[in-house]
Amino acid sequence: MLFYLTTRNLARFLTENAPTLSVGESDVQALSAVDAWKHFNYLCRNYIMNSFHDSLYSVYQGFTTAKGLWESLDRKYKLEDVGEKKFLVGQFLDFKMVDSRIIMSQVQEFQVLLHEI
Repeated sequence: MLFYLTTRNLARFLTENAPTLSVGESDVQALSAVDAWKHFNYLCRNYIMNSFHDSLYSVYQGFTTAKGLWESLDRKYKLEDVGEKKFLVGQFLDFKMVDSRIIMSQVQEFQVLLHEI
């Protein structure tokens, strides 16, 4: 998804906050910058939301900014990835060759484990 948003030149909206206007500021350039940010944030958020399955869409529809949505997804799925990596590293550390099995199958099993890490 990040690659797609980068090709659409929208990835910066995943990290930027909305520009703010001072009280009573009526500068046309500042107003147009805020409007442009809102428009591109809307596009970015909806590109992300459109990639969801229906069950996830209802969970994340409350986010109003692409940045908030992205940070929430990042926290959730990076934690899951860390847990999986810990499991794989544990398997790697506990891997032992056994004399009763064919060596090639054990080597292939070890290579698959290395590839997943």
